Amino acid sequence: MSYPVFTSLADVRLRIDAIDRQLVALIAERGACVAQAAGFKRSDAEVAAPDRVAQVLARVNGLAVELGADPQVVEATWRAMIGAFIELERAARAGIHPPSPQHPD
Repeated sequence: MSYPVFTSLADVRLRIDAIDRQLVALIAERGACVAQAAGFKRSDAEVAAPDRVAQVLARVNGLAVELGADPQVVEATWRAMIGAFIELERAARAGIHPPSPQHPD
């Protein structure tokens, strides 16, 4: 994949700002999907889904290599994003499936 060559720092920053806007829009879309996924899960263990996390990390590592991104940066970014989304999903799930009230003995 080829990328543009910039002639000034200002041009680089403008492009980074445009990319950031696209990334935030995609993160918002991913977040909406995560919130919906919460409705299908019955427990916090299903939310954490370590096997799914490993699968996603392996997939994005392959994409990083394929697309010329630094795999370490991609993995660190996805780990942070997944962690934040797990917390979002736990909160969404708690709103959908509130815990049963405990009865004192």
